[in-house]
Amino acid sequence: MSIVWLRLAVVLYAAGLLQAILTILRRGESLFPFALQLFQIGMVLHGVSIVEHSVSLKHLAANNFFETVSLCAFLFAVVYLFVERRYRFSGLSLFAFPMIFLLTLAGAMGTPVAAWTDPRVRNVWLLTHILLVLVGYSCLLVSAGAAVFYLLQERRLKRRANVPGEGFLSRLTADRLPPLETLDRLITQSMSIGFVSITVAVIAGSTWAFIETGTRWISEPKIAVSLVTWAFYLLMVFLRVSAGWRGRKAAILSLTVLGFAALTWAAHIGLRPLIAK
Repeated sequence: MSIVWLRLAVVLYAAGLLQAILTILRRGESLFPFALQLFQIGMVLHGVSIVEHSVSLKHLAANNFFETVSLCAFLFAVVYLFVERRYRFSGLSLFAFPMIFLLTLAGAMGTPVAAWTDPRVRNVWLLTHILLVLVGYSCLLVSAGAAVFYLLQERRLKRRANVPGEGFLSRLTADRLPPLETLDRLITQSMSIGFVSITVAVIAGSTWAFIETGTRWISEPKIAVSLVTWAFYLLMVFLRVSAGWRGRKAAILSLTVLGFAALTWAAHIGLRPLIAK
């Protein structure tokens, strides 16, 4: 029954993930109390799962990656709940809810499930994952491009555009750049949409890999690179939306995430043979 409790916890944690996504899209702030209640119920079931599994093993359930990541997610949930109750730092949920959900989802994949019953479902699932990744990367490219222009425009304003020695063509190009406020808003909007798309893509992709290969999916280097890229994307969103990062810091962080995304794309070049399978 421990795996049942754990997978029920994943379902309840998903409410927190949804609330975080809607908040990033500026639509879910009022849902936080409801999501927090479901999160607490999920944490209780998560704890029951760990205790029950540990009792059956006669020692703490931390023998392999899946058990360890589940335990890590539970401890993270406990710490988050303590911080929330003591400091009322609701903004931390933007980072905690998605991270705890994904860690618990990974932990729940330690027990294999039945293989695909219909190859068409398998292929559609994979194609959906790829399309979501492409949408997310497109938004990330827009965000990174706006970040480059932001840095150029900021540098130009600091130099006052018409300092002695600056050429006419350089001034004309600089004057055509959008205002910093417009670029900052473009970075925020494209980053938010891209994060939602990448998050759903990571969930769909890891689930597909789990059904396809069982517990071997976690040993794939490209999976690890994808999760690291998503984690940096999550950090960027959290720092921008909750911690108020704007301007140069956010622009540089956006370019950093783009670099990780390029590595992830390179690691997934081998997806084409799977589609044609």
